[in-house]
Amino acid sequence: MKALTFRGKENIQLEEIRDPAIIHPSDAIVKVKACAICGSDLHVYHERERGIDPGTAMGHEFTGEVVEVGKEVRQIRVGQKVMSPFTTSCGQCFYCRQGLTCRCIHSQLFGWVERGQGLHGGQSEYVRVPLADSTLVEIPEGISTEEALLLGDVLSTGYFCALQAEVKPSGVYAVVGCGPVGLMAVVAARYLGASKVYAIDTVAERLAKAKEFGAIPADATVGNPMEEILEATEGRGADGTLEAVGSGSAVKLAFDLVRPGGIVSSVGVCNDPHVAFSPVEAYNKNLTYRIGRCPARFLMDKLIPLVKGRQYDLASIFTHRMKLSEGRAGYEIFAGKKDHCLKVLLEP
Repeated sequence: MKALTFRGKENIQLEEIRDPAIIHPSDAIVKVKACAICGSDLHVYHERERGIDPGTAMGHEFTGEVVEVGKEVRQIRVGQKVMSPFTTSCGQCFYCRQGLTCRCIHSQLFGWVERGQGLHGGQSEYVRVPLADSTLVEIPEGISTEEALLLGDVLSTGYFCALQAEVKPSGVYAVVGCGPVGLMAVVAARYLGASKVYAIDTVAERLAKAKEFGAIPADATVGNPMEEILEATEGRGADGTLEAVGSGSAVKLAFDLVRPGGIVSSVGVCNDPHVAFSPVEAYNKNLTYRIGRCPARFLMDKLIPLVKGRQYDLASIFTHRMKLSEGRAGYEIFAGKKDHCLKVLLEP
């Protein structure tokens, strides 16, 4: 089959690799209908995270049709149209029962093969899905391919960011970084009732989309977001900040913007060796700092009503639709924020 594979720093290739096969009786094979490039893929692309084997099929955002199932699969059937979270989960272990499916003791991340162990990703023609019954979700009637892709990662992660921030209607919130996850955090905060959500970024089209989703845009290149938020809160600062970048500078800005007793919610993958603020700084603010991977599988079912409500044109963040064969160019466009790109969808 054809797949986009990792071949080194900023080197993605379209290659023929071995077709996936049923290995465990709980596996399913999915023929990919659509996949997407995620901001997390750029950590591999830029080699900010090391360890992935050359030749690994990239990607963890995909939808498709089930074409084969193992003999122990009971809920998922051949012919079903399915969406997937970015990690597998068993649904039965301690963490799954707590709703923390991203920390399932059997969890694997799609698009991560290290020292020969792991899972190839969904930027390919086919993908093997372990623990198919508890990982895959049938796409409900009325949910588009684009929306299904978002449910499996970006929308769930943005919503998780808002949940961690304990968004309330009476609060003032700031989203730091308006890439795809940040935009979905804006949607989630508004969906949870927040009337004042500031969206901070430096890219005009991202700020315009955040405004379309109901946020107050704060362009960090022409103004001072700190002054805007202090003015809106009688000098206190935001009740919660939602950090969706994954850099020390973004975390520090989120810390600076939040009021004493507020919450910093961070879902960006940050590879810095240390947190951007000190223990005494956190102590002096009575800070609550929440960080971690989104339990996407737990949240997907819960977010279907948000998608079906059609209050927001979620699929509009897909600004580029390309063939899998054009995936190398897709990475260059997305990574470089070229051509007003917000998010890239790929089709085999």
